[in-house]
Amino acid sequence: MLETQHIAANPETSSGQRNFISQKVNDFPPSGIRKFFDLTASMKEVISLGIGEPDFVTPWHIREAATYSLEKGYTMYTSNSGLLELRQELARYLELHYGVSYNPESEILITVGTSEGLDLTMRAILNPGEEIIIPDPHYVAYPADIILAGGVPIFVPVSEENNFAIKASDIEPRITKQTKAILIGYPANPTGAVIFKSELNNIARLAEKYDLLVISDEIYARLIYSVEHTCFSSLLGMKERTILIGGFSKSYAMTGWRIGYVAASRQFIQPMTKIHQYTMLCCPTMAQMAAIEALKRGESEV
Repeated sequence: MLETQHIAANPETSSGQRNFISQKVNDFPPSGIRKFFDLTASMKEVISLGIGEPDFVTPWHIREAATYSLEKGYTMYTSNSGLLELRQELARYLELHYGVSYNPESEILITVGTSEGLDLTMRAILNPGEEIIIPDPHYVAYPADIILAGGVPIFVPVSEENNFAIKASDIEPRITKQTKAILIGYPANPTGAVIFKSELNNIARLAEKYDLLVISDEIYARLIYSVEHTCFSSLLGMKERTILIGGFSKSYAMTGWRIGYVAASRQFIQPMTKIHQYTMLCCPTMAQMAAIEALKRGESEV
């Protein structure tokens, strides 16, 4: 005879109904940036400064490549990793501009924007309670992605005195045994701060000293005017401990296409691809075709 198991009463909300929402999700607020975006969308003659988006449309030849792919019936799934041609073009692009070499077959993953790249990174590397160091102020998704993956964001305040650039000397006192990585984005959202190569090298040496990863969000890499952009993974000894996140939204005015990438060593790309398989499967085929066109013939618009 089967033993009857007694189940404790379910916790209830103030309305008397069971609370079906995760406490983790309840504990942090929705994006303020998106709140203002939705608000201004319903108003006339308002200039929104709330979202990072070019004020011109995607160049015609890039849109045409997507239209052509639809006309030719390229509407099926692609590889989880993304179209090989796109990964090959990205590998060529990264080597041409920054001198860093990635294997397109095993070290590049096409993601649904850089947002998915950030999310996959956190879920792939974090164990519960591990820490990621981030600048403050920061892009709104950084702490949310860390918390949702079970991690703890550790904030390093930046100030106008240092042009809002994070410094290795401010990072080091916040490193603990639980620290897994340093997350930097430059040029930075929302401050526009640029981290000069000398300071990037200081952060690189810090990562080596404490055996840390560096997550480098470089979505704004081509929107820099006063100095030349330095790709973090191109620094001496940094490719193997850097997760490089980039995309097409800012450089090619493709925000709504939702197409990005992660470039990293195989040990990171494999687990990210595993998560990507079960969540997104792959990026939209027509967006990938447009991205190929952007890399091949879009440089004049950057």
